[in-house]
Amino acid sequence: MKTALKIIVPILLVAILLPIIFYIGLILFGDWHDEWSGYNGSAYIGDGYCNIAVLPVEGEIHTYGVIYDDFGNELTSTNMSDAVSFLSRAEAEPGILGVMALIDSSGGSAVAGEAIANELKKSVMPNVAFIAESGNSAAYLIATGADTIIASPFSDVGGIGVTMSYLNYSRQNQEQGIDYVELTSAKFKDYTSSDKPLTDEERTLLERDLSVWHDEFVNQVAQNRSLPVQDVAKLADGSSLPGKLALENKLIDQLGNKETVRAWFAQKLNIATEDIVFCE
Repeated sequence: MKTALKIIVPILLVAILLPIIFYIGLILFGDWHDEWSGYNGSAYIGDGYCNIAVLPVEGEIHTYGVIYDDFGNELTSTNMSDAVSFLSRAEAEPGILGVMALIDSSGGSAVAGEAIANELKKSVMPNVAFIAESGNSAAYLIATGADTIIASPFSDVGGIGVTMSYLNYSRQNQEQGIDYVELTSAKFKDYTSSDKPLTDEERTLLERDLSVWHDEFVNQVAQNRSLPVQDVAKLADGSSLPGKLALENKLIDQLGNKETVRAWFAQKLNIATEDIVFCE
């Protein structure tokens, strides 16, 4: 009997210890791999302590991928796909009680701005758009999707409008002896080429499209901000406003800083201000 126990006990110990050692090894390998591959292994936004997810909206707002400068360096930007995914994860993550969109951008793609704004609008969690310095054009459209907009007194807000302006190199090309050879299957197929002059007919076509998009921008801002369309239309000349004037014209709800945002969340969630911790 004693001999049998001497054999069985070590076997049982090995059977118990092997899975534990294997599990610890997997964790250590995963941490090492994440560290050296640059991969963020954690799918969580929070760290177990913070409770307000922070969505940075900075640089140019675009749809997919990344943006590079002329030297191949990646530029700071806001990717629609990543932003929408972030908001979706924040919604599902236990411990995250709200979202702050931290905005410092002069705009970009209206399509991307609309998608991110709509994601904020459908969120069941309290969310704030805080405009730190610049919240213009598509960046302002994103802000209008939030429950409330708080902006710094030194912020630049609005820029409601659409542009398709571009450089015309046709005269420079002519001076350099470069001819533009027009080969298209349709009359307006190359109507935004920077290597040819814009005709009156082409300008009329582009201005028609700009008018349609401009009206849609105005309508979405009016709807999101619960403002009369005519009031927003008066402000929609493409210019931006200092925070104080933006407040007077109801483009934002409050002037303040991140502590103002913290106080708003505390009141909304009915918890102490010191218990509001941003995930940064």
